[in-house]
Amino acid sequence: MKIRSLIEKDRPRLHSIIIRSDFFTSEEIDVAMELIDIVLKDRIQKDYKIHCRVDDQDQPIGYICYGPTPMTQGTFDLYWIVVDPDFQGQGMGSELLDFLEEEVRGIEGRMVLADTSSIPEYGKTQKFYLKKGFQEVARIFDYYSPGNDRITFCKKI
Repeated sequence: MKIRSLIEKDRPRLHSIIIRSDFFTSEEIDVAMELIDIVLKDRIQKDYKIHCRVDDQDQPIGYICYGPTPMTQGTFDLYWIVVDPDFQGQGMGSELLDFLEEEVRGIEGRMVLADTSSIPEYGKTQKFYLKKGFQEVARIFDYYSPGNDRITFCKKI
C-alpha cells in the first residue's frame, strides 16, 4: 500500500475517477475538483489535505480529502473519500480512512466527522462509516432537499 500527497499530475486521473464512479452530481464533482485545485495551487493553506492511494505505477486509484475543523481543538472533517470503480470492494477506502486516522492521531487529533446523505444511494456510505467505528451523532432533516437528510458520523480517535 502506498499513500502519498496529491501532486499536479494526479488531477486528470482524479477527475476521471470521480466522474466514472457514477455516484456524484455535476455540482458535487465541481466541488471535489475545487478542493483539489485549492490544494494544488496553495501548498501552504491549512484547510484541506489530500492524499492519494496509488498503484505500482504511482497512478492514483483513490483519494481522501480532509482538514482541521475551524475553531476546534483536534477535530477534523472528512470531506471526500473516493475510490476508482475498478478497485472498489478491495479495501482501498478502508486503507485511506485508516491513513487519515493515523495522521489525526499523529498530531494529537481527537475526532473525525463525516457528513453524508440519507438517500438510498448513500446507504453503502453510511454502512461503511458504521463498519469503520463511526457513530451517527446528528441528523438534520430535509437538509439537502426535502426528504434528503444530512447525517453526521463521528469517530473518536
